[in-house]
Amino acid sequence: MENSSSHFVFLLHGLNETRTKRQIFFAISFLVYIFTIFVNLTLILTILLEKILHEPMFIFLCNLCVNGICGSTSFYPKLLIDLLSDSHVISYTACIIQICGISIYLACEIANLTVMAYDRYVAICKPLEYHSIMTPRRVGMLVQIMWFLTFFEIIVWLVLAVRLPMCGSRIEKLYCFTWDVLKLSCVDTTLNNLYGNCCFFFHSFQLLLIIISYVRITRICLTSQTEHYKFMETCLPHLITMSTFSISITFDVVSARFSSDTSLQALRNSFSIMYLIVPPIMNPLIYGLKLKQLRRIVWRRFNSKITALE
Repeated sequence: MENSSSHFVFLLHGLNETRTKRQIFFAISFLVYIFTIFVNLTLILTILLEKILHEPMFIFLCNLCVNGICGSTSFYPKLLIDLLSDSHVISYTACIIQICGISIYLACEIANLTVMAYDRYVAICKPLEYHSIMTPRRVGMLVQIMWFLTFFEIIVWLVLAVRLPMCGSRIEKLYCFTWDVLKLSCVDTTLNNLYGNCCFFFHSFQLLLIIISYVRITRICLTSQTEHYKFMETCLPHLITMSTFSISITFDVVSARFSSDTSLQALRNSFSIMYLIVPPIMNPLIYGLKLKQLRRIVWRRFNSKITALE
């Protein structure tokens, strides 16, 4: 195999356990992907079209749904193609594009959850100052900062990654991901590992901010029945979203420690795709069901569409 990036091809070995049930997995994956896009687009369009929902919490939720579509689209199309193919290969360029898409999703997800935690902290701990703090200008600035930091992180990674020559081609996953590709490099990757550690600590700091925000929110809610109700309606969905995302990422890290025994391939596959499947489909469902104002508007729109068809 040539060591030129333009001709290099990676072999994905994550689907070895599913060859006998490819049609079933294809049908399930296709339906889940379509449903994920549908529920996220429904919330995005509802929030954009309803002026009453042009509030910080709903704007951040809209951004979360956009990011969910980005993450799903970076994963599902290639998976669906591989489920219908006997050879699971991906070119170097396509692999890098997939890594960028998934990395953008991960970085933006944690950034968005951090900003949403800050928004809930201000709403519950400083309710009288909320509208003076979370102004439209500040909300727009926070969204821009989220995406700027995300793309900056990925561009730096891309510059550091494309300079590395590849010697190996076997990836023990359903998709391309950062460390799986770096392990196949012929040269020292200390600089890449150092940058990866910096990103890890930065995201860990974001998670720490979320935890601190909710510790303070919980203290306020324990002393006020009104704030307790607000917590259950607006903060609980955010906590569920954050928990599913954090737990799925942890499972992927834990699964990476398993041996290379092929009998564990299905288990590793499950762990490595949880954060690509669960949050994008759970976020709009949790918020759509829990937030009364959003639920009513979505339901009204569906009813109007059904009535128009009749």
